Amino acid sequence: MILRLAEEERLSGAVVHGNLVYLAGQVADDATLDTEGQTADVLAQIDALLAVAGTSKENLLSVQIILADIRDAPAMNRAWDKWLDPASKPARMTIQAPLVNPAWRVEITGIAALS
Repeated sequence: MILRLAEEERLSGAVVHGNLVYLAGQVADDATLDTEGQTADVLAQIDALLAVAGTSKENLLSVQIILADIRDAPAMNRAWDKWLDPASKPARMTIQAPLVNPAWRVEITGIAALS
């Protein structure tokens, strides 16, 4: 069975299949925030999607973070470190790439196990 959550015009915010939850790339609802603020916004969206799917950040297996400017990594990491459960760190990569909206500073996607 495949369950699609938070469907939009072109994508689902998350897809549940088997024991896994696949997150679409999440971007800030408020693009006027700085990188730390946008990251916190995105992480709150991830918390909400995982809750709807029946899991939580403690079950994240891997996360991919895309920054519009890699020099924003320290600001992104400040929000990440506040949010992260140190006992449940996922595998993670961070890269720089242009994002669709130039006002977006960060996009995050990942895969989580169901609880």
